[in-house]
Amino acid sequence: MEKYLYETHCHTTPASRCASAKGEEMADYYKSKGYTGIIVTDHFFNGNTGIDRSLPWNEWVEQFCTGYENAKKRGGQIGLDVFFGFEYNKNGAEFLIYGLGKDWLLKHEEIMSLRVSELYKLVCESGGAMIQAHPFRQAPYLERIAIYPEYCDGVESVNTANNFFCNQNAIWYANTFKLYATCGSDCHWIGREDLGGVYTGRKLQSIDDYVSVIKNKEPIELYEMKPANYDFMQNADL
Repeated sequence: MEKYLYETHCHTTPASRCASAKGEEMADYYKSKGYTGIIVTDHFFNGNTGIDRSLPWNEWVEQFCTGYENAKKRGGQIGLDVFFGFEYNKNGAEFLIYGLGKDWLLKHEEIMSLRVSELYKLVCESGGAMIQAHPFRQAPYLERIAIYPEYCDGVESVNTANNFFCNQNAIWYANTFKLYATCGSDCHWIGREDLGGVYTGRKLQSIDDYVSVIKNKEPIELYEMKPANYDFMQNADL
């Protein structure tokens, strides 16, 4: 059966302050690694954004989307599908939101003040999907671990930018709570050799197709370019 490889979590400049690759550079890199497509998920207003927060909302959103738009333009030239998403931070917990584009963001400035439960309700009502990213990451910029099994469509159980311990906890969490599991690289620069993503059994024509994959819990294969050994987790008593 033919399989299609997608990056579900990557960052570009200028929207993500911590990124060093432009959208077009990221597209070229993933194309060189054999990916069918990528989802650009830059850090939103309440995360590590590189866009001036003093800008009016409409202007901020316009600038926020430039990395994705440049990646999409380049993807059209080289045969790489490029889709839009964003990474939303709430009290240290971060969520990958898919299926809601620039036009939607321009109309919904209120998402900045919503609780996680309210955000998830709005995302669902708007036809999107929400995956909690790297739920057990331990890093200086995160003050605590917060998990929301009731307010997401699944969990990024493998994030190849995480260490082994953080991912093993996320795998246990997904298995224990029967959460839909995805994988992403959380890539911020070109040259990384520990990329990840998901294989789908069908070619995605739009981000709405990936939302459908998540919502319908379609079978996917998690991909790690340099896989760690997680086999022991299947019988671990943790």
